[in-house]
Amino acid sequence: MQYRRPAAALVSAALALSMTACGGSSGGTEQSGSGEHVTIMVGGLDKQIYLPAMLAERLGYFKKAGLDVDLKTEPAGVDAETAMLSGQVDATVGFYDHNIQLQAKDKQTESVVQFSRVPGEVELVANKQAGHVQSPADWSGKNVGITGAGSSTDFLTQYLAAKHGVQTNQVNRVAVKAGQTFIAAMQHGTIVSGMTTEPTITQVVDSGLGKVMIDMRSVKDTKRALGGLYPAACLYARTDWVAAHKDVTQKLADAFVRTLHYIHTHSGAQIADQMPKDYYTGVGKDKYAAAIDAGKDMFTPDGVMPAGAPKTVLSVLDKALPEVADADIDLSSTYTTEFVKAAH
Repeated sequence: MQYRRPAAALVSAALALSMTACGGSSGGTEQSGSGEHVTIMVGGLDKQIYLPAMLAERLGYFKKAGLDVDLKTEPAGVDAETAMLSGQVDATVGFYDHNIQLQAKDKQTESVVQFSRVPGEVELVANKQAGHVQSPADWSGKNVGITGAGSSTDFLTQYLAAKHGVQTNQVNRVAVKAGQTFIAAMQHGTIVSGMTTEPTITQVVDSGLGKVMIDMRSVKDTKRALGGLYPAACLYARTDWVAAHKDVTQKLADAFVRTLHYIHTHSGAQIADQMPKDYYTGVGKDKYAAAIDAGKDMFTPDGVMPAGAPKTVLSVLDKALPEVADADIDLSSTYTTEFVKAAH
């Protein structure tokens, strides 16, 4: 496996241009004056794939469920996962595939609320490189952007390379995180292509910096790229934490199921009205809202894991990650529908 850290200049750009910052965390569920305190780390709060997290907060659904939720942000989902595993936070909003990969490492976690049924990710290619890089088959020896080593974008990038006949160790996977650091990497030629989400996709395409090479924002396009539904964004936590905090977990499920219903019954403009203004800096509120409307297909209506979909995720990880291919994975223990089916 070949993986490269970003150059020092790119790290500086990340510090200067990052749209969100991750504060300190104090994991643990406790009673506060406004409800039971829960800390959740999100793999990029401003990413539209994780829209339900901030939307639930802005709509007041956590408080209505009797919770005092502290949302933290970490641009790379794998770092959010690390915070959860170490007990710094109670739960994580990230991709479902981590639950399978962690089980292969003898760590038991589970998706509690399944936000989406497809990744909502796009592989963008820099316009300057489009003539030379037309598909993952052209990645050999090239720098390709991911959010971080061990992230879901890393898993999917390795899978797409293998699917197109390129060995993963022939691809230089460069961690460029998301948002402005991703854009800077493409502008400076640090990467020829990379995987990212909205609203970064709109910024890159509208500026003429890059174009879509592989789209995984809709059910149709995801099935074409990955062979089936790929449940992605979700709320997940350590299985032992869920078992010890069933009441809190149920309240989180109540809030998020209510939020998913809101997404499917309100326009992108109405949803954008609820979000912090800095979430659409650089793309504009109208285009931000349009991206929400275009991406609604990715979200589940009720937080329930789509039937049979975990098998697609396992088949992708089998091809991308040797540790998963060599493991005996019990998919039924990587997610639960207990709480979303009981949600008010």
